[in-house]
Amino acid sequence: MSTVVVMFVGRAGVMGQPSRTQNEASFAGAINISVEEAEGQPLLGGGQETRENLHHEPSCIMEVNGDGTGSSTRPLKVIDEENLAVEIPETAHQISSDSWFQVGFVLTTGINSAYVLGYSGTIMVPLGWIPGVLGLIIATAISLYANSLITKLHEFGGRRHIRYRDLAGFIYGRKAYSLTWGLQYVNLFMINTGYIIVAGSALKAVYALFSDDHVMKLPYFIALSGFVCALFAMSIPHLSALRLWLGVSTVFSLIYIVVAFVLSVKDGIEAPARDYSIRGTTQSKIFTTIGASANLVFAFNTGMLPEIQATIKQPVVSNMMKSLYFQFTAGVSTNALANIAAFLQTVIALHIFASPMYEYLDTRFGITGSPFSIRNLSFRVGVRGGYLTINTLVAALLPFLGDFMSLTGAISTFPLTFILANHMYMKAKKNKLTSLQKLWHWLNVYFFGLMSIAAAVSALRLIAVDSKTYHVFADL
Repeated sequence: MSTVVVMFVGRAGVMGQPSRTQNEASFAGAINISVEEAEGQPLLGGGQETRENLHHEPSCIMEVNGDGTGSSTRPLKVIDEENLAVEIPETAHQISSDSWFQVGFVLTTGINSAYVLGYSGTIMVPLGWIPGVLGLIIATAISLYANSLITKLHEFGGRRHIRYRDLAGFIYGRKAYSLTWGLQYVNLFMINTGYIIVAGSALKAVYALFSDDHVMKLPYFIALSGFVCALFAMSIPHLSALRLWLGVSTVFSLIYIVVAFVLSVKDGIEAPARDYSIRGTTQSKIFTTIGASANLVFAFNTGMLPEIQATIKQPVVSNMMKSLYFQFTAGVSTNALANIAAFLQTVIALHIFASPMYEYLDTRFGITGSPFSIRNLSFRVGVRGGYLTINTLVAALLPFLGDFMSLTGAISTFPLTFILANHMYMKAKKNKLTSLQKLWHWLNVYFFGLMSIAAAVSALRLIAVDSKTYHVFADL
């Protein structure tokens, strides 16, 4: 008969913020129960916590010194998965509640956003047809591989790492925790700002179809987009609550992708033959090729995989692998329809990439209970509204943000998705890897490290070249 060790707390310890004395007292009770006895039976006297719904508790209990590097005086809830006790961090958001299918749609919505409409210019034009297509296929494979490494570390060392910074802090220490946090949030802030620019551009395109007076400028549409995104953020308390909206987002994605494909085929048939050769000097070709190669890997990665994996039901590793495979396989005029769909889908996609910031703020200020209570709703209006106001202001001020996003992607997306993924996996599994496997991971670390440096240099050059045409609040 297999045995599970459960460290238990009372109901106040589960839902409230117990004092240090309560915390210390809660550690006193460690009981051994059989799996058969635990199945479906209450673990706490008079309570309703069963072994099954320990996997689905939205307000779980463990935080590791705030940086993933040590123990905490807060009460622990330990669950058993294949005889491994796993500590779960405290969070105000819901975790372990979503199916792999729903998480697959979260990944798909985040990746197949309106950004895909720009890949023809940022990837295919600089690389050409054959290298561009081959590059997309290769980028798909290496992105799936890198994400799978992070996925396998989600439950490592007896802890569940629901945030990227928690995982980095647990493996490397406090400094890595802070550095990873900074890199991730700068990256996500820039992505969210970019989404507001995309949404504003889509609205302006619809406006231009019906009016040629040019009274409404791009900054106005960016401000309107930011307002709509803020309303949506206030209505959706956490990532798991998207549910139906993920299906809506998928419909919108299909609309603008299908419309773009049909119009491209129509244009290709009717237009005269074009010269698709890569233009520019040798030097400019080198830099644009490096930049396009960097854009290839940006296209398939979120930079927040542990935060998304936190929402998935147990078993978290195998279910997340299913979600990853799902992601990577899986009017008045048509122009108006495509742009409206792009705008609406962008509002939903932005919420995904803003959710790590929302989770941090909600947890930091203890926003629990009914998501639509006066206190919680007021908090979301003020805090999320303020965050998106800053996003919107930056978007309107710098609508040419693409060049700067290439730079932040080079110094954050590459390290988070590829360099850290390989190095953390190697460090965590060092006693189980062969010399050849270690060599493979080191090659990945050095290769993507060099790519990160090259992409950063390319982005800086692009900024310098384009700076002659920059002006704030531009109507692009």
